[in-house]
Amino acid sequence: MEVDGDSEISIDAPPATPLLTPKGGTPALIATELDLANALDLLSRGSGPFAIDAERASGYKYSQRAYLIQIKRTKGGLHLIDPIAFSHPHPLFARLNELIQSDEVILHASTQDLPCLREIGLNPERLFDTELGGRLAGLSRVGLGPLIETQLGFSLAKEHSAVDWSTRPLPHDWLTYAALDVELLIELREKIAQLLLERKKLHWAEEEFAAILAQLPSAPRKDPWRRTSGMHKIKKQHQLAIIEALWKARDEIAREADIAPGKLLTDNAICELAIGAPVDRKSFEKTLHPLGMRARWLENAPLWLSSIALAVSTPESAWPQLRPPSEALPPIKIWRDKFPIKFAHLSHARAGIDALAELNALPPENLITPEFVRRICWHEPKDVSLALKDLGARQWQIDIVSHTLSAALVEREPLAICVDEEEPAL
Repeated sequence: MEVDGDSEISIDAPPATPLLTPKGGTPALIATELDLANALDLLSRGSGPFAIDAERASGYKYSQRAYLIQIKRTKGGLHLIDPIAFSHPHPLFARLNELIQSDEVILHASTQDLPCLREIGLNPERLFDTELGGRLAGLSRVGLGPLIETQLGFSLAKEHSAVDWSTRPLPHDWLTYAALDVELLIELREKIAQLLLERKKLHWAEEEFAAILAQLPSAPRKDPWRRTSGMHKIKKQHQLAIIEALWKARDEIAREADIAPGKLLTDNAICELAIGAPVDRKSFEKTLHPLGMRARWLENAPLWLSSIALAVSTPESAWPQLRPPSEALPPIKIWRDKFPIKFAHLSHARAGIDALAELNALPPENLITPEFVRRICWHEPKDVSLALKDLGARQWQIDIVSHTLSAALVEREPLAICVDEEEPAL
């Protein structure tokens, strides 16, 4: 049988079968204690791992809370739970947590769902991430839909992937869509685990999954307003002060109203207002007119204008710095000219990592975090393995890349054909 280069799906395989409804039908939404208690009884009588998914209202709400929990277990049924209908902490969710801790939990792209699951008291102790597992196995298409199609022969519709899951009541077709996300997750886990085992990568995956569960929540980002999209257009210090003031005003309203900040004022609009610095309603509308005026922008126009005025009237000594002190490394694009030895290290390191990634059928960023490579090349540690461990690299990664990175640190001339000097995506 002819197979494509990734061995993901046979070239002459029949078209994928559309998966339109769960085998047992779409379950009713669980929103009462009696229904949740009954679901827990069914799940407790099941066996094996728990397939779990969560739906948030990203792009609609400020919070990242879960608005729907889907859970399935072999012989334990498929259940759709409305976490909004229950107070938290709740004794039934404590019981559900004890239940899922009795076995493995299967998630797809687990780092997206774990925070909202933990918020309602669900803390898995054993994890299998089908998305990360697929990456480590060397599969090129690791979205849930493509994996279901290439590994199991079914196709999933994605027409409800970006809906507002805070909507109540939830439409039946949305519930069907959500249920299908866990319908075949157990079977998919088995397929990916088998691929990992065959390719001698299962222990890599297990180390990665354990590290995800052990990872502490990220500390609040310092000056999060500096991540406003479009900041590259900001060249003057007073403009930066306006960005900060508008971002903070928007964030306060968004948090109180639980609405996505971009619904109130887009990042692009914030940058245009910072550049234009309007002083009245007329100039405010003129500044934003090219972007297509939106009702919510006008609704809060007095607040935006007062924020701009406050920023501009603040003493220059209190304005934020254009380039504040940072622990971040210098931009890669200046390494060649200003730090040629470190650039030589980096060119050899990246070439070596790319070769190792190809040899191990992995994306380079999964073989080793690009930022780790940059820091090794910049700081030139005597013990690369120890430095990688301190940065947070897994042991399997250290075992593969440490020799290559150590060798790169003795290089004093960059490769003739050099890697991209732009910052790679993380």
